[in-house]
Amino acid sequence: MFDLDALDSHALAALLTWQRDMGVTEAIGEAPVDRYAHAEALAARRAEAAAATAGPGAASGLDAVQPGKRRPPPPPKPVEIDPAAEAAAAVAGVTTLEALAVALEAFEHCELKRGARNFVFSDGRAGARVMVLGEAPSREEDQQNQLFIGAAGQLLDRMFAAIGLSRSAPDAEAAIYVANVLPWRLQSPHKLPAPGDIAMMRPFVEAHVRLADPDVLVVFGETAFRAACGRQGGRAARGVWTEAFGRPVLPMDPPADLLRTPAAKREAWAGLLSLKERLGRR
Repeated sequence: MFDLDALDSHALAALLTWQRDMGVTEAIGEAPVDRYAHAEALAARRAEAAAATAGPGAASGLDAVQPGKRRPPPPPKPVEIDPAAEAAAAVAGVTTLEALAVALEAFEHCELKRGARNFVFSDGRAGARVMVLGEAPSREEDQQNQLFIGAAGQLLDRMFAAIGLSRSAPDAEAAIYVANVLPWRLQSPHKLPAPGDIAMMRPFVEAHVRLADPDVLVVFGETAFRAACGRQGGRAARGVWTEAFGRPVLPMDPPADLLRTPAAKREAWAGLLSLKERLGRR
C-alpha cells in the first residue's frame, strides 16, 4: 500500500494519471462502503435543505424542489376566441359597403379563406330592389375575381331577364345586386361550410343586407338560407316566402344546381313568377 501522506503533489498527480491510463473508474478503500445508505442519507439531506430554503408550509417528498432550482410557472391558459363575436365587433361601426368590404377582407378568423386566390365581394347595382345571396365563388369566379360567371352566371342572367331584371340595369327598379355568404372560394366545393363557419359569417351577411338595402332577398342554396334565416332547411323551403333581417326572403335552387338537375327549373320558374308578383312588376 502507498503512504499517500508521504507523496508530494507531483507524485500524486502522476499516480492519478497512471490510474486513468490503466482504466481505473472507481476507487476502492480499505473499508467497505454501503452506497445504498449513502444515497438515502444524501436524499434526506437534500430534502431537509429544500424544506429549510422554502420555509414553513412548503411541499415535501416528491414535490420538494431541489436546492438551486425553481418550479416552472404553469403554462398560460389559451385565449378563447369567439369568431362570431369578433365578426359582430368588426362590423359594429361599418356604415358603407366599401368599409364592409375592407373589414371583411381583413377578418382573420375564417380559415376557409386560406386557399383562395381573390376576395370576391359583390356584383350588380347596390341599392337594387332585389339582392341575390349565394354560397361562395367557384374556382373560375375566384380566378377571374367576378361573381356568377360561366354557364351558371349565364343561366342566372337569363332567369332574372325573364322577369325584367338585370344586374347591369342602371336603375334600382330593374336591377339586382349579387353577393355570397363567403367571398372566398371553398377548397371543397361539394362540402357545405360547417355551422360554426356560417354563424361566424352571419354578422357580415346581415351588415351586407342592411347596407345594400334591398326590398327582397333571394337566397340560393342551404348555406345562404342558413346564413340569412339562422336555421337549416333551405331545400325544403324552396319557393316558400319567409323573412330575415326584416325583409321578405325567397329560397331558390342555385343556377349551378339547376344545370345539373334540369327538372328543377320548373320550380325555379314558379319562384321567379312569385318574385315578380311580390315586386309588383308587369
